[in-house]
Amino acid sequence: MDLIKTQIDGCFELQPFIFDDARGRFVKIFNEAEFKKNGLETIFKEQYYSVSKKNVVRGMHFQKPPFDHVKLVCCLQGSVFDAVIDLRVGSPTYGKSITFELAADKANSIYIPKGMAHGFCTLSDEAILMYNVSTVYSSECDSGLLWNSGDIKWPISDPLLSARDQQFSSLEEFDSPFNYE
Repeated sequence: MDLIKTQIDGCFELQPFIFDDARGRFVKIFNEAEFKKNGLETIFKEQYYSVSKKNVVRGMHFQKPPFDHVKLVCCLQGSVFDAVIDLRVGSPTYGKSITFELAADKANSIYIPKGMAHGFCTLSDEAILMYNVSTVYSSECDSGLLWNSGDIKWPISDPLLSARDQQFSSLEEFDSPFNYE
């Protein structure tokens, strides 16, 4: 797979090799040896997926220490506008965001290090996102920022949001527990 650096240290877009034939498609999204070779997390404690309708925004989510985690996110069906915000105090990109299009036909994924907020907007009629995370879910440490925090140029101005996501504080009001290492 190709490991593509981004403007945020430790955050990568991963482009796997895609094997298409008459039967369909085969894509390997994780290889322990390849991840280790590149200094990436190789132990994932939970895996889950979300199904979202068009114009849904989920985010910007993260877990606080001690249950902060690395995420590996890919789109299994449809496409999404995906966003990451650096929340690591002392990082040269603190408060900055990067965006991607994750799409099933591209088979790309995003490797998101600890200390990042993550969210997405569904571009297709429906999208399925799969997440691998390095820690288990903790309701006490589960948190987020308002979806329109930071410098993200969302492709929608009036998204469908959960009540929970509408209650998060803005980036400007956020007291980050994350440190840049």
